[in-house]
Amino acid sequence: MKIQGEFDVKLEPMDPYTRGSENIKLGRMAIQKVFKGDLSAESKGEMLSCMTNTAGSAGYVAIEQVSGSLSGKSGSFVLMHYGVMTQGENQLTLEVVPDSGTDQLKGLRGSMNIEIKDGKHFYEFDYEL
Repeated sequence: MKIQGEFDVKLEPMDPYTRGSENIKLGRMAIQKVFKGDLSAESKGEMLSCMTNTAGSAGYVAIEQVSGSLSGKSGSFVLMHYGVMTQGENQLTLEVVPDSGTDQLKGLRGSMNIEIKDGKHFYEFDYEL
């Protein structure tokens, strides 16, 4: 199945375990999202990030648990993020953590793409259940 929709995201800085050195900035953020469309859900998670002193080069990893309904089936699942920016070129991977689905979403597998247009966030979720 492939679905798409819009989501709202709120990021809040958290105290990091370490700050980085030699012009490397390490950060930690709380993530809250509200998904709309065939994925009608909310999520909470955490992000770790790294900003380099080269413009457009950074990286992040994140884990978020998504709870709600997916195409009418209720439950939760966990998304794992891996993002790298190399001088402005983005590579982003979001995958469902294996065996993280609960209730009617047990056995869920899939990957999600995110696109930002005019300040709005959109998802495309390709999944199997």
